[in-house]
Amino acid sequence: MSRPDYRLNLGPPRGVSSVVGPHGVGASPGDKKSKNKSIRGKKKSVFETYMSKEDVAEGLKRGTLIQDGDRDIFIDGVVARNRALNGDLVVVKLLPEEQWKVIKPESGDKETEGAYESDPPEELCGSHVLQPSPKGCNDSPDVIIEAQFDDSDAENGHGSTQNVLVDGVKKLSVCVHEKGKEDVGAPVTKDESTSVAQDIRALPEKSLQRSAKVVYIVEKKHSRAAMGFLKLLADKNSELFRKYALFSPSDHRVPRIYVPLKDCPQDFVTRPKDYASTLFICRIVDWKEDSSFALGQLAKSLGQAGEIEPETEGILTEYGVDFSDFSSEVLECLPQGLPWTIPPEEFSKRRDLRKDCVFTIDPSTARDLDDALSCKPVADGIFEVGVHIADVSYFVPEGSELDKVAAERATSVYLVQKVVPMLPRLLCEELCSLNPMTDKLTFSVIWMLTPEGKILSEWFGRTIIHSCTKLSYDHAQSMIESPTRTVPETELPPIAPEHTSDEVHQAVLNLHRIAQELRKQRFLDGALRLDQLKLAFTLDHETGLPQGCHIYEYRDSNKLVEEFMLLANMAVAHKIHRAFPERALLRRHPPPQARMLSDLEEFCDQMGLPIDVSSASAINKSLTKLFGDDKYSLARKEVLTNMCSRPMQMALYFCSGVLQDQAQFRHYALNVPLYTHFTSPIRRFADVMVHRLLAAALGYRELPDVAPSVLQKRADHCNDRRMASKRVQELSTSLFFAVMVKESGPLESEAMVLGVLSQAFDVLVLRYGVQKRIYCNALPLRSHHFQKVGKKPELTLVWEPEDMEQEPVQQVITIFSLVEVLLRAEDAALKYSAILKQPGTEGLLGPQDGACDKDTEQD
Repeated sequence: MSRPDYRLNLGPPRGVSSVVGPHGVGASPGDKKSKNKSIRGKKKSVFETYMSKEDVAEGLKRGTLIQDGDRDIFIDGVVARNRALNGDLVVVKLLPEEQWKVIKPESGDKETEGAYESDPPEELCGSHVLQPSPKGCNDSPDVIIEAQFDDSDAENGHGSTQNVLVDGVKKLSVCVHEKGKEDVGAPVTKDESTSVAQDIRALPEKSLQRSAKVVYIVEKKHSRAAMGFLKLLADKNSELFRKYALFSPSDHRVPRIYVPLKDCPQDFVTRPKDYASTLFICRIVDWKEDSSFALGQLAKSLGQAGEIEPETEGILTEYGVDFSDFSSEVLECLPQGLPWTIPPEEFSKRRDLRKDCVFTIDPSTARDLDDALSCKPVADGIFEVGVHIADVSYFVPEGSELDKVAAERATSVYLVQKVVPMLPRLLCEELCSLNPMTDKLTFSVIWMLTPEGKILSEWFGRTIIHSCTKLSYDHAQSMIESPTRTVPETELPPIAPEHTSDEVHQAVLNLHRIAQELRKQRFLDGALRLDQLKLAFTLDHETGLPQGCHIYEYRDSNKLVEEFMLLANMAVAHKIHRAFPERALLRRHPPPQARMLSDLEEFCDQMGLPIDVSSASAINKSLTKLFGDDKYSLARKEVLTNMCSRPMQMALYFCSGVLQDQAQFRHYALNVPLYTHFTSPIRRFADVMVHRLLAAALGYRELPDVAPSVLQKRADHCNDRRMASKRVQELSTSLFFAVMVKESGPLESEAMVLGVLSQAFDVLVLRYGVQKRIYCNALPLRSHHFQKVGKKPELTLVWEPEDMEQEPVQQVITIFSLVEVLLRAEDAALKYSAILKQPGTEGLLGPQDGACDKDTEQD
């Protein structure tokens, strides 16, 4: 079994400052303070030369270099990061012990002090709406980096840390803050973590954190593309000024870049202000050891900053999402004679379910329908329940150009206004999509179930269905809420004449009742769910601009579909693992970070909120007890859910043959030994691979001739693209919300405090479900004071009175405090901030209750 490498993750893509200050490591070449200033005619190197492959291999063998570790490692600054970018796989070398970081005992709760603006793994939070929530860094690092930057770019030089383990690959992670702007994560202050000149051996082991530097980049996973703006160099008399312009990336985790003037617009030098708000894409082509800046080439002019399409294209490019048209070679792999009909020989190979009452339940706007359901009563109160999944692998020949591009894309990417599909639209929306009134090829799992959800038997196989109707979640919900009322046909979509609306209605009710039992049993068996709020937008059909937004409500109809998707995924996982114990593609969810979980438990105890973190089941039970039953119970639940999500790690695809310890196969949130993804092959390539394995397990085909190590590489790629897809989705939502704030003017809402720092605090804005940081220096305060009562942080604000004859108002901010905030647009076109309203001001807007949607099926 190969040892994993470290992966560099520089935190969230927005709301963070440059990793260098204006006069620090990233100073312009003409700046007198530049660290690139030549010394006696020779440039001083900023970065160390990378080690050779041979030296790295030898160092790993001797143990002087690190690939995996069981304790956090601290990487102090951009120099130690040594030109590695977000996502890169790297090798690190430990520094001498006297340079290790010291952690003061009282700093152990730093993870719980601030809002990480993170999503828990999808497995914990159920299904997602196509417009995911605008969260930031959802990872938590096992290896920690603190950036070096100028105090003018960050509040008191705070950095922040989070933790993640990706398929055995440790991630290096940093989230750096920008003064007065949104940031994420708890602070790592100079008081809390410092290099030491004292005798560290006298300190207890737990008070030290190993420090290291990057010595080799194993794989440059970052796209090396960035969206940003062009500027002239500062020193007009320098030689560089006549050759290069300066590219400033919007994502400040990427270094500033020199670009040749010949790449720039012809009149850029004479009319630079004309391009001040023009977005460009630049690609890094080199980064020398003696320069704090990279060298790059302008790839494209995107258009005006602040406009949705240019910004969206920039986001997609930065994260390496292929949104190009499918090539003619790929399209030639599709059936050419349209309309396509199922070949006669397939009917002899498949179970014919076309007469069964089969239907889909999806968002009303969905066009790529992966899954359908059926439920019919049989003898003695038993139900035959089927989950029928689009047989995508039938249309994607292994090794074909279509297969290659789908494997490379690995996932569809859902933006607020559109989808970037993994497969050509002819497949996504027609051939594979389980559209009603049409014969479709499917892969099915069919059970005999008792009304209590007990499985009496199960069957796997290729099938043919004829969906009788396309229900939306709203349709199914109305059926669930009106069990005895006949839903008028005018309120339902068309239903095939072979079946009646009453038949569909009864099937939905039966599925709902069984799903309730399955769900109850899952949580009795120890499952954990961490719901977080999701934003959905209404868009203007003509302009595409957001008209409004709301928190997506996760209802019984969503839960119905979720339960049967979970059941199918678990069933298939066991089937393929029994058949191919060394070559099953599975999905695991590692346990939470133990230290962070312990800190959370201690912190909650200080807050008077006793929480048991001994297991997923214990956390779930604790959360359900702590929220209260007043109108703010859902807000408190969201805050506590956010806290509990921080220690959680990410769920990952893996090949069963590369992990020797089967205990590592477990899915923590679902609390099951084996799990996989089978139910969404139109939008996830991992599911296509699982379909091929299942087909081989059932004797439909030969086992794909793929070694476990190769399958693991494919799993790694699926993990990488899934993570990038989530980031892009989050940024798309953030983009649309920022546009809405800009177009609508300041928005008022109540907010609940979910983290308190020394000079700022984090809030959950109840009406919109967004999290923002509010800085004291942006408020009209006379003074502010931070203290801890035990481990409970408190920030006392003393407001300047509007009338000088009045006494200043004092306000104490602590976790779970309710405050009034204004969301307002900033000067930059697509940024917005939260400002605290002074106590006593009017104009509150009440909170809206809400939860989540389907597509991830709480996998």
